[in-house]
Amino acid sequence: MNLHFDELTDKVTEFLKSEASTDTIVGKEFKLGDYSCVPVIKLAMGFGSGGGEGHDKKNTTEGEGAGAGAGVSIEPIGFLVASGKDISFLEAGKSHGLAAAIEKVPDLMEKYMESRDKKEAEEAAV
Repeated sequence: MNLHFDELTDKVTEFLKSEASTDTIVGKEFKLGDYSCVPVIKLAMGFGSGGGEGHDKKNTTEGEGAGAGAGVSIEPIGFLVASGKDISFLEAGKSHGLAAAIEKVPDLMEKYMESRDKKEAEEAAV
């Protein structure tokens, strides 16, 4: 039984390792006008396993079994936003999942528009 249980545990461990990469925690950069945005994500994992064997004395039968399971939860917590030398963190708020990320798009757009208006005003003054 130990051989099967060890193989199962190794497979689940490899799965968890592949899911907990840097790309999973800090997402890929994307551009929004002059802003560079990087999503930051909260990653939670759980793992459980067990096994056993038994013997029925009356029927002289034996049995064994093993099991393992894993769960992964990924939730955006905010965005690193950079423009020039300025870097800020926009929190995703109290909403959960994709809805939280979508709620921040208006904030990003507003910052972009303010920056663009300021740049146009500076160019007009020259």
